[in-house]
Amino acid sequence: MKPAQFDYIAPATIDAVAAALAAAEGDGKIIAGGQSLMPMINFRLVKPAILIDINRVVGLDRIELHNDRVKIGATVRHHMTATDDIIHTHLPIVHEAMHHVAHMTVRNRGTFCGSVAHADPAAEMPMMTRFLDGTIIAYSQRGRREIPAADFFVGSLVNSLEPDEFVIGVELDAMKPDAGWGFEEFARRHGDFALACFATTLRCVDGMASDVRVGMMGVGETPLRLEEIEHIVEGTDVSEPVLDKVADRLAAILTPNTDIHASADYRRHLSGVLAKRAIRAAWSRVNHERH
Repeated sequence: MKPAQFDYIAPATIDAVAAALAAAEGDGKIIAGGQSLMPMINFRLVKPAILIDINRVVGLDRIELHNDRVKIGATVRHHMTATDDIIHTHLPIVHEAMHHVAHMTVRNRGTFCGSVAHADPAAEMPMMTRFLDGTIIAYSQRGRREIPAADFFVGSLVNSLEPDEFVIGVELDAMKPDAGWGFEEFARRHGDFALACFATTLRCVDGMASDVRVGMMGVGETPLRLEEIEHIVEGTDVSEPVLDKVADRLAAILTPNTDIHASADYRRHLSGVLAKRAIRAAWSRVNHERH
């Protein structure tokens, strides 16, 4: 299909973008990479009156480290995220996740922040943002607003932005230098959306797991941060009985959908398998074992 008619504007400042979005009165869409938006427009799932292109806004194409937080600007492409030294050094789990994001053409044009704003519960970047205590930085004519990731993802493809707000950046916790990590994703084909994905970071203090974080995607209406699973692993020696307990608990608490790709029962079973692999990998890395 072809899209319905729309106007197009490419302002040069965030204030001009905010003014254009406010003037659209809820009938405007921000475009940076367009890898999710344009297919929806072509299928007429959305019919904006105007597209507001933010690619000319100076300063939104940067990845920066400030103390223990990594800031990713709104026009940073997936490819830049995948090849950036700051990401590789301070967020190696994000570096790994980027290998699973769609395909080369999408990674060359699509943006990290665009994926976050799209809020697909089976996409890697929303999960990374939730998992790493992300903050979404929104802007409007009313000023700047910082939204915790826990409050940003409302439902499948639904975020908490106001109609006159747009994302100018996302901030994530940098990983501790001594942290280990594990990332396990399963999709039917490489680059497809995940049937399930499990991510974890942890440290080893006196032989026990510490500062455990656990995130999942593809098994709910939003990306998940699973504090209950974190508590199971925290303070243990990450033995096989601990991993079995994690898998059993995931089967009890997850409520994934059944669709044409997989049943809910399959996704629950798969989640346990991926969880064990990811936690083992994180524990091996933190203890400097070959993985």
